[in-house]
Amino acid sequence: MTQKDKLTAQRIYLLLGALFITSLVVSNLIFQKFFYWYPWDIEIFGSKLFEISVGILPYPITFLITDLISEIYGKKRANDIVVVGIFASLFSLLIILVASHVPATSWSYVNDQLFTKVFGNSAIAVFASMLTYLFAQFVDIQIYHFWKRLTKGKHLWLRNNFSTWFSQFVDTFTIVTLLCSFGIIEWVNFKGLLVSGFLFKAFVAACDTPLLYLGVYLFRKRFKLLINEEIDLILVPALTKN
Repeated sequence: MTQKDKLTAQRIYLLLGALFITSLVVSNLIFQKFFYWYPWDIEIFGSKLFEISVGILPYPITFLITDLISEIYGKKRANDIVVVGIFASLFSLLIILVASHVPATSWSYVNDQLFTKVFGNSAIAVFASMLTYLFAQFVDIQIYHFWKRLTKGKHLWLRNNFSTWFSQFVDTFTIVTLLCSFGIIEWVNFKGLLVSGFLFKAFVAACDTPLLYLGVYLFRKRFKLLINEEIDLILVPALTKN
């Protein structure tokens, strides 16, 4: 691969990283609003399917991106993005804490009470989300590469769905447990939110499989990659003769 192609691949990697971090941070900030989507008239443990947090909407994007990065750039680059996401979450938490302690002016459109109501639980949410996110993402990457090695780079749909389904269940179970423990949601909603959240994420993971195939196809076509071949982003300068 030429230096020019490596620079292009690096720019794409940075763009994917930006989308990943944005999706992660936004999901932590908007989680307190819940919405409903009733494709079927089904109740599970007293809750309609689906009654879920809007924070779930951008979250599956992070798993699609890490799977794409794992496939094209390798395990180490996927882990690097996860670590950067942790720092981004911590930094957003710091900003929220500072903003919460700064007194609002008398003419401020958003007063202290409203700001606290909207963002007051964000500190707990970000902390809980970081714990679950860190564990779930690393689980996803480990399982993805386990299946990649086992299938020798074939059967992309298998490793994409199996890794995401398992890690999303871990993520959903842990985050709902923590939010109930902190009193943000009632325990009576635990089972319904757990099942709805996991099924929704599994459904989205199945739907994003064609997108992963498309992304991998475009990468392999653009950079002339073989099956199971990964891009090495380390640029080695050409040696010059004195």
